[in-house]
Amino acid sequence: MKFETLFLRGLFGACVLACGLTLLAMVMAKPASAMPAAGHTVAAVASSATGHARTAG
Repeated sequence: MKFETLFLRGLFGACVLACGLTLLAMVMAKPASAMPAAGHTVAAVASSATGHARTAG
């Protein structure tokens, strides 16, 4: 086989592997809401952030 043919087959294999691993990571990922948030709820963090935020005016 020519070098170019081997190179393209190897590149195709690497691309398929990268795409497969990316797809697997997306399928196996847990949603952010399922992860524990260091003792704070989302509502408490959001309300405390808005209470101390400065607004441009």
